[in-house]
Parts: sequence; C-alpha cells; structure tokens
Amino acid sequence: MSETRLSGVGVSPGRAGGPVVRVAEPLGKPPRGPAPADTATETARIAPAVRTVAARLETLAATATGDMADILATTALMATDPALIGEAQRLVVTENLPAPRAVYESAGGFTRTLTAAGGYLAERVRDIEDVRDRIVAELLGVAAPGVPDLSAPSVLIARDLAPADTAGLDPAKVLALATEEGGPTSHTAILARALGIPAVVAVRGLLSFEAGALLVDGDTGAVETMDPRAAVVTAERRAVAEWDGTGTTADGHRVKVLGNVGSTADAHAAAAAGAEGVGLFRTEFCFLSALTEPSVAEQRAAYAPVLEPFAGKPVVVRTLDAGADKPLAFLAPDPEPNPALGVRGLRVAFDRPDVLDRQLEAIALAAQDSGADVSVMAPMVATAAEAAWFAGHARAAGIARVGAMIEIPAAALAAREILEMVDFVSAGTNDLAQYTFAADRQLGAVASLNDPWQPALLRLLELIGVAARDCGKPAGVCGEAAADPLLAQVLAGLGMTSLSMNPPAIQVVGSSLATVTLTECVIAAKSALAGAPSFTGAA
Repeated sequence: MSETRLSGVGVSPGRAGGPVVRVAEPLGKPPRGPAPADTATETARIAPAVRTVAARLETLAATATGDMADILATTALMATDPALIGEAQRLVVTENLPAPRAVYESAGGFTRTLTAAGGYLAERVRDIEDVRDRIVAELLGVAAPGVPDLSAPSVLIARDLAPADTAGLDPAKVLALATEEGGPTSHTAILARALGIPAVVAVRGLLSFEAGALLVDGDTGAVETMDPRAAVVTAERRAVAEWDGTGTTADGHRVKVLGNVGSTADAHAAAAAGAEGVGLFRTEFCFLSALTEPSVAEQRAAYAPVLEPFAGKPVVVRTLDAGADKPLAFLAPDPEPNPALGVRGLRVAFDRPDVLDRQLEAIALAAQDSGADVSVMAPMVATAAEAAWFAGHARAAGIARVGAMIEIPAAALAAREILEMVDFVSAGTNDLAQYTFAADRQLGAVASLNDPWQPALLRLLELIGVAARDCGKPAGVCGEAAADPLLAQVLAGLGMTSLSMNPPAIQVVGSSLATVTLTECVIAAKSALAGAPSFTGAA
C-alpha cells in the first residue's frame, strides 16, 4: 500500500515500534460434511471437547488477577453453557452435522441474539466466538487460534483480541498492540492498560496495511510504518511516578482515587494498588449465573468479602444493573425491539421493587459485617423523580448515603435537580458517551465517537461538575475515562471530586494528579472543552 500512516483510537498510553507479528485469524466455518456415520458417537464428542477448553481457560484465569481473571473465568463459564452444548448436540442429531459444524452453528445463534440485544451483551460476542473457535479446533484436532510464540520483541496486530489471547502476553516481548476492531472499553483496551502496553484500536484497514514494522502511538492513535531494515525497536512507556496514596493535586486540592470492582479478587487488587476506597462495586456479577434470585443471606455472603478489604473506607455499591441488555433468568424480561433503550438498571426495580428492597437489605447487612463505609447508587437514573424514589427505598433499608449514576444525557442536563434528591452523583462515561453519540461502544467503525476526549461528552461532565459545586455535593466519574492519567487532570478541572477506575490505573492516575495544580487542571479542562487538549503537567 502507498499509505504510511493509519489512525485509530488510542486506548493505552505510550509509544512503541518494532517488527510486526500478526495474530492468526480464526479457523473459519467448518464444512457441513461428511455426515457422521453414527450421530450418537459424534454427539458424545462435544462435551469432552467443551470440558477441555473450559479447563484451559480456568487454568489461565487461575494464574491471572483482577479484571483479567474475572474475564477469563466468565469466558470459561460461557464454554460450558448447557444451552450452547445442548443445541450443538441437537444439530448433530437433527441436521446430521459433524460436531465441529454443529458447535459453530450453535454459537452462531447465540452471537446473533447477543448482537441484537446490544449494550453489555453485544460486548460478549467476541468472547462467544473465541470459545466457539477453541472448541472447534479441539474437535478438529488442530491448534487453537491465538497469539503465536514470540521469538523477539514485536508489535502485535489483529482483527481483535479475545481475553484468552491477551492473558499470557509478556510486556517484555509485546511492544504494542493494534487492532482493526474494538473500542475504548473493549477487552483489548482494558487488558492493554492493565499490562502497560501501548495500544490503538479501531484502526480501519490495519490488516491490509502492508508493513514489516510499525510504530504505534497509544496517545494519539496513530499507527505508521517504520523501516524494517533499521532493526531498531523503540519503546516509550509512560513512567509511573511515586504516589503517596492520597489523591490530591500538587496544591492540595482533594480528588479521591478509587477502584472499580466486581469481585473479591478485584477488591484485593484495588486495595493492593492503593485505592482510597471503591467508587463502583458492580453487584450484578454476583447474579449473572443465578437461575433464581439469590436470597438476602446469599447476597450478604457474596458482598461482604468484596467490602472487607476496605473496612473503614468508603465503598459505593451500585444496585443491580440488569434487564434488557443484561437479562437475568429470575427476572424473565420481556423481548424488546431496542434493549439499549428499554427496561434496564433502575427501571427493572419499578416493576419489581421487592427485588431492590431485598438487595438493599443484603447490602446494609454486608456493610455491618465488613466495617466498610457503604453508600449505594442506582444505575440508569433519568429524572429527579426516579432518584427520589430510589433514595426513599435505600434510606428505608437503613443506608444513609445514597447516590445516582448519570449515564443518560437527560440526567446530566438535570444534574442539579437530581442532586437535590441524593447525596452524590457518579458519571458512568461508557454509557453516557454511547447514548450521547448514538454509537455502540463496541463497534469499531464508530469507536472515535466513544472517545472520552470528545468535547460534547466533556461539556456534559462540566454541567455535572458545576451542579455539584453549586449544591455542595460530590460528583465522580466511574467509567473508563477515569483511567486515563491525562484526562484525569481534565476531569478534576471540570469539578469531579473522585475518580474510580480499574486497579492497574490507580497508581498512574494518582501520580498524574499530584504533578499539577488545580489551576492547571482548570486550564487543561477549558482547552479540552474547546476540542484542543493542552496539558501543563506530566502523567
């Protein structure tokens, strides 16, 4: 090709270049024939192959930590889904298909359903496809697709990376990552940041970009050719300065640096990273595999170990963020034409307040067990009336401090009225960006619209910050935007009083804030609001 440069979305900071290694594409659709001589024997091949793949994923999960461990454990559970296995077995018998093709077809039904659902479930499509390809490879007796062994430091390029692909990456050998698909909140982005590897996603045309060596800039999103004959490898990864564990700017302005958690492992990882507390405890992870609603006692037992590492410290627990795009078996959601705009989050509780009340009771009891300073907040709040309704239920359960997530543009515009009903707000920038730009956050073709540096998104956050200041109440950010050490400075300048992120980003964000004064953050925020970021500090 004649181009020497492509552009994508930078998702993990730093700049590195070197020889290109391409991650192998999946095996593709296996043939429909020949038909099996004995369908019973062919059907019996499926379950052992599934168990083998699940065991490998579980082994990877056991050696991982934090988000990576949770993602891999969830992927292993997907592999053993009885519906996936049962449909594959049925196709062998009724369609006379070979086992590999039956598994492929069975998974295809799942991915079509998830894609149609959108939102959270659409984010799982790549994981299902990865599980499918691994089971198919096991049935065919060939090596599973994935990252090859690297003999020298290299730049990896791929259509996208599955969690299992990234689990074993060695940052000493993987200089940088670039993918043609994915977005700022994709697994590739999250895990690249966790490993400290510069990464750019949504690079359209990447896989047809002929180059023996590439330079990847995770700050600007640029991917450009290098001269492979130079045989020079560059690596400029953002250094992490020492941080004393208290989130403040250089002149002492307080901005709490908190962790996002969804499991006990996450909580321990956040505590070890120096988090001052938890800004987002995603309780739905305790429900995902439940066929019936967990009892108050079961929920209490699930929450308490997550809270315990933060005894005496603040923990914000988000109530169940389910429904529509995250259906749970015991809630039996009705089909919806547009699940992303349907009954989800707090809206589920309007129809089933009993479920919310039992969860709030369990949270209050777990708070007593753990000694953590627990608050609760509701997801998908749209109006002040909804915030008031939730606050009434939470306070009736004995929880004194109540907040609302702002993930809908309408809620950002009504932040002042919402803050009159609750004690704090927290902006979920992943969904807020998705709804602001009408752009699926997992679709690579529109990934640039979900870039948290977009001025329109920052202007909504400014409205929230101003409203919180005028009301004398806290406002935080708990989306992936908070994990960007430079954007953290902007968010402080917009009036955010806390930032909550995945554990690997805690140290770098805390140290980044400590390098600048509040005045410098305000100047950076004004520049970013105008669409021209300018920073006086270093991350």
